[in-house]
Amino acid sequence: MPEAPLTRDEAGVPDVDALYQPSHDEFARQRMIGVMRNHAFHNLRYAVSDEYEKVVAPRLQKEGKPLPTDGHGIEKVMQSDHLYRFYSAIRYNSQEMMYLSVQDPVLRVAEQMNEIGREAVARHPAGGTLRLAGKDFQVPRYVTAQDIHLAPGCFHSEYTTDDLIQGAILNYGGSVGVGGMAHRRAAGTVAQSVGAWLLLQFPDFKPKRILDLGTQSGKNLISYRDAYPDAELYGVDVGAPVLRYGHAKAEHDGVDVHFSQQNAEALDFADGYFDLIVSSFFFHEVPVPATKRILKECYRLLSPGGVMAHMELPPSKLAGPVLDFMWDWDTKNNNEPSYTAFRQQDPTALATEAGFKADSVFEVHVPNRESFTAEQRLAFFRGEAKAPLHGRGSWFVFGARK
Repeated sequence: MPEAPLTRDEAGVPDVDALYQPSHDEFARQRMIGVMRNHAFHNLRYAVSDEYEKVVAPRLQKEGKPLPTDGHGIEKVMQSDHLYRFYSAIRYNSQEMMYLSVQDPVLRVAEQMNEIGREAVARHPAGGTLRLAGKDFQVPRYVTAQDIHLAPGCFHSEYTTDDLIQGAILNYGGSVGVGGMAHRRAAGTVAQSVGAWLLLQFPDFKPKRILDLGTQSGKNLISYRDAYPDAELYGVDVGAPVLRYGHAKAEHDGVDVHFSQQNAEALDFADGYFDLIVSSFFFHEVPVPATKRILKECYRLLSPGGVMAHMELPPSKLAGPVLDFMWDWDTKNNNEPSYTAFRQQDPTALATEAGFKADSVFEVHVPNRESFTAEQRLAFFRGEAKAPLHGRGSWFVFGARK
């Protein structure tokens, strides 16, 4: 006899992403935007650095003018350069368009998406939880003051009851933006890369609980299960919509994640509650004083022998004027005002100020898992080969063991 059909409870939470159905023209537009952004982000950006080194700097020397000594100085002399201006225009506009291009197909199904989010909260078949703050919760001013990454509505804006739409827009818009970047297409590639490094670096380390700061929808957090399949997963963020979206996705995928809306500067978990604390592209979004408070929270929350590992932008001390000029474009142009100030800090000094011992701190370029074979990655880990630049085949990671 045929088996009885599954009940709704047995079938689990529907896939919120299945509702997202761009039309032919919308999809074509998104592909065009992804290619354009990739061209600006990689080809034009490095063409601009060549322009400075091969054209602008020699001209300054020929004119008897001193060369800039830092990235800010290079940016000033490049403001009138036609290639730099063209690159900036293409990159800025494609950044805006990648989020705008997904709004219509999301808004057409907004209420159905929100209903799935409510169902995930009510039934949570995977066993995860969603804990949102009350009306008195204050999203930090450094988040609400601008649309970070030029994403309309940023991480936190809500338009109706139980709203997860901003989470969906950020997710799909981000997918448009990385569509042309092979090393970033796979969800959670940062966590997969960092997790592989942690397994080799700390073979005795078996975390029971993992906390992801600024988790958004939890993509990278969930991917740490590749390295530590038995660990409990916790993710915090100040934005309720991104957490609702992440919770709906996790419950559909059968992953028990514990999401909560909190400010990472002052979390409500007990001392020593976590064994591993991670983040991905998080600290450059907050002011330096907030960074220092968050790192002190990391120290408080880690158990003895616990590890924090934060994938971030490389500091200026590891770059140089030209790379600083290239990386710090986002400070003025991508609504990330803390970008340069964070990169001017010394990660080791930040960690020791937070309480970690200097000899426990690490700063490392971890090879991206999608870019290299397992043997090539081992060569990097063993120091037999030099890792490529951050964002061009590797990720810069800083952290410490308590």
